[in-house]
Amino acid sequence: MRASRLISLLLLLQTRGQLTAAELAERLEVSERTIQRDADALAAAGVPVEAVRGPAGGYRLAGGYRTRLTGLTAEEAEALFAGPVAELGLGRVFADARLKVLAALPPELQERAERSVRFFHLDTRGWFRGEDKTPHLPALASAVWQGRRVRAHYREGPRVVQRTLDPLGLVLKAGAWYLVARRSAGLRVYRVSRFVAARVGDETFERPAAFDLAAFWEEWSTSFERDRPRFDVRLRVPRAAVRFLRPLVHPAGRAALDDVSREPALEQIELTVPFEHVDTAYRELLTFGADVEVLDPPELRRRVAAAGAAVAELYGIRDVRYAEAW
Repeated sequence: MRASRLISLLLLLQTRGQLTAAELAERLEVSERTIQRDADALAAAGVPVEAVRGPAGGYRLAGGYRTRLTGLTAEEAEALFAGPVAELGLGRVFADARLKVLAALPPELQERAERSVRFFHLDTRGWFRGEDKTPHLPALASAVWQGRRVRAHYREGPRVVQRTLDPLGLVLKAGAWYLVARRSAGLRVYRVSRFVAARVGDETFERPAAFDLAAFWEEWSTSFERDRPRFDVRLRVPRAAVRFLRPLVHPAGRAALDDVSREPALEQIELTVPFEHVDTAYRELLTFGADVEVLDPPELRRRVAAAGAAVAELYGIRDVRYAEAW
């Protein structure tokens, strides 16, 4: 564990230059005292780590100390730093590997590798998930890389509309790809699976100098989640089941569930939680079986009860009181 941390400390100094003990401690999730001991250990091993005193001080590597990685092209460096492997649950491992590779790159390739972060962003937090078919993703990705304008046909509800877009970046969110693009009406977000056609033209465009893909997506997605439609449902649930409800409900209701989970233990809790739609509530709550009872609204309660009765009838159980014995 310490050996891995020492390597990470060395590579952070190599890629970022001078960093304070507090900055290093935050990045490596240890105390400042541990950073001091690790820096001393690296120095004792012959690595030229310097401790700079004073308010603007910190740690740095003396004499341009660095390792180099040969045989990696500029295009390979860019591609490596755009990989969406965090979707496979390897985000932390991949981040460490990228740091090691970035530390070993010559300065000219470092710039090319870090450039990819401006164009591709991976948001790993949960959202609704569906299987997307994205035949036009390669063309859109090419347009993003090359800074070329796109003529597209896009499905908006029942209509297919024509759009001329300046593609600024792609985001992979919970298994679905989204394109952030500029058009005459301003910045917009498009789900890639809804593109009916996409033609990359020869015309280039000037990318906004101040545009930050990750910052834009954070602001846009937060607003989108906050403003999504909601359908309130009153439930009676065992306290132990509250944590399983959290990822299923509308984002506006998650704070209330967090508050409940911190209360003293209760066998049963009554609370109101929002879902996106009545159909979403019906589908998700059925998975809890008899562990969660719908109290309100009446139409949803009747719908869930009818589903339970239909299941009992399917299995030949006339009186649900005897279901367990049967």
